Amino acid sequence: MNRIDETRPFVAVGIAVLTVSDTRTSADDKSGDTLATRIAEAGHRLIDRGIVRDDRKAIYDRVRDWTLDPEIDVVITTGGTGFTGRDVTPEALEPLFEKRMDGFSEVFHRISYDKIGTSTIQSRATGGVANATFIFVLPGSPGACKDAWDGILKAQLDYRHMPCNFVEIMPRLDEHLKRSV
Repeated sequence: MNRIDETRPFVAVGIAVLTVSDTRTSADDKSGDTLATRIAEAGHRLIDRGIVRDDRKAIYDRVRDWTLDPEIDVVITTGGTGFTGRDVTPEALEPLFEKRMDGFSEVFHRISYDKIGTSTIQSRATGGVANATFIFVLPGSPGACKDAWDGILKAQLDYRHMPCNFVEIMPRLDEHLKRSV
């Protein structure tokens, strides 16, 4: 079903990682470290990395700014997807989405269910596209970041992945902006 077409070249994409947390610092950001390591191991470029508090405006502003940076093709956030009062990452970012990626959440939960059972319903992982940039909103645990990267993102961010992948459609993400009405 899924395969790597070795005749196609690998295409490195630019990725930014944002940890959303009131308590994490660069010294103890295990989820951000997990993503940064996997991005490098896959051969992609980590363009930027940051930590912001659980604040809608701060989350929105950082991610919006990254979507406007031509070097950044993908933004991955970790944290703030639960149900507590401070968990606001989906609320901060879904208004930015031009298109939602419902399938990302569905596949993430399927993978997560196999590992943590019904506890997966406590995550509001989501994804979308804004300003021709893919955005993936992940839970804050290193395990969830591993599941999302290993089970979805590693393949979909590999141009050689068949039958299709996100990299091959990146040049067309903003074609709606080029049409005359």
